[in-house]
Amino acid sequence: MRKPPKSWMPSPRKTTSSTLPETLKQEVSTKANMLIETVLKARYIQPPPQKPQFNYVVDVYGKWYHSAFYFCATYHVPYPEAEVSHFEVKFARMRYAGSRLFDLAFMRYTGQWIEPYSAMTVDECLAAVRDDPFFTL
Repeated sequence: MRKPPKSWMPSPRKTTSSTLPETLKQEVSTKANMLIETVLKARYIQPPPQKPQFNYVVDVYGKWYHSAFYFCATYHVPYPEAEVSHFEVKFARMRYAGSRLFDLAFMRYTGQWIEPYSAMTVDECLAAVRDDPFFTL
C-alpha cells in the first residue's frame, strides 16, 4: 500500500498568554516617544539633500500593534517617476513577553525579525534601541 506524501504544516504563531496592562502600555508609549523626540529624530532626520540620489528619512515615530510596540521610520523617495513618494519601515519591535518584560527584535534586510534580546525591561529595551548598532537606520 502506498503512503500519502508528506506535506508541510503551518506552525502556530508565538503568542503570549498574558495581556498587556494599560498602565504599562502608557509607560512604554511615553518613554519611547521621549526617546524618539530627543534622540532618534535628531540622529536620523537631516535636511533634504540638494540633489538627492537615495531615499532619506523624513520622520521617526512609534506605534502599537496588538501587544507589540514598533519603532518606524518614514522615507521620502526623491524620484518623480517613482510609484510612491513615501514609504514606512519598521526597524525595531518590543513584543510583550509577560511580567512587565519585553522581547526586543530588529528587522533584517531579508524582511525577517531577528530577536537578539529577550525578557528585558522597558528601560533596557529603550537603551538598546538608542545605543545598539542593530537598531540603526
